[in-house]
Amino acid sequence: MANFTTMSGFLLMGFSGKPEIEMVFAAIFLVLYIVALIGNILIITTTSMDHSLSSPMYFFLKHLSFLDLCYISVTVPRSICNSFMHNGYISLWECILQCFAFTLCGCAEMALLTVMSYDRYVAICLPLRYEVIMDISTCVHGLLAVWASGILGGVMHTAATFSIHFCGANIIHQFFCDVPQLLKLSCSNEYVSELGVSGFLALLTFVCFISIGVTYMHIFSTVLRIPSAEGRARAFSTCLPHLSVVILFVSTSAFDFLKPHSESPTVSDFLLTVFYTVLPPTLNPIIYSLRNKAIKEALKKIFERRKDFFFWITSINLF
Repeated sequence: MANFTTMSGFLLMGFSGKPEIEMVFAAIFLVLYIVALIGNILIITTTSMDHSLSSPMYFFLKHLSFLDLCYISVTVPRSICNSFMHNGYISLWECILQCFAFTLCGCAEMALLTVMSYDRYVAICLPLRYEVIMDISTCVHGLLAVWASGILGGVMHTAATFSIHFCGANIIHQFFCDVPQLLKLSCSNEYVSELGVSGFLALLTFVCFISIGVTYMHIFSTVLRIPSAEGRARAFSTCLPHLSVVILFVSTSAFDFLKPHSESPTVSDFLLTVFYTVLPPTLNPIIYSLRNKAIKEALKKIFERRKDFFFWITSINLF
């Protein structure tokens, strides 16, 4: 990376300079992180243990939950520790790694949501050919493409961001190494290359979003032609959770990146960032578990097994 910055690190300002307010936000973040951790681990465990959830839909859902775990773990635990330790310092290499991992997870998640929409399209619009089209090879290649796009996006974004010179105060007005905030620290207009990379990734994201939109137009057109109300309800029950996740992830991130960034960030700026960094990984498992009957039945069976197991262990101890 040419013209590499000589800065040794940055200071993450977080939500407020007041320790008591920082502790409140840290507690909220901790609760949300625990909810996201439990929810996504339950989804991963359920789709792995229950053989009735072995279709490509649940294969991709399991990897979406894994991505959500990585996505929220990149930023939130470090922010919680900073708040409790009252120390927002982050070294240069930690910032680079955080920026790379965050971009990788974001790009990979968008790609995975696009692949999942194609899976739903084949399942509903081409049901007789579903097993032939969405075989193991297709699923594996789709997953490899997802991770390849994430790694490529992460490398491009990180290399372009940290190839510029930083000067002046090394203060980042955010709870993680946010690229727009980093660009404000550049000495001149050296960030033109970064803007080009951002524009390219935004274009790819837009293409993914349009692809998902066109896919769902075909899906809804097919579903509305299903004669039975029960069939329509079953089809919608497999599509609406995914569509809700797409809308939540894309709308919150797009709104934050497209809005003008002020020189001195307000509380609303921080909250908007929370909407696309913390809320999607936290709410995705809830959306899928509430709207998906198969997931709810599988979760119920797992908890019943655990209940029977603990009852058996207790009975042995009593004797």
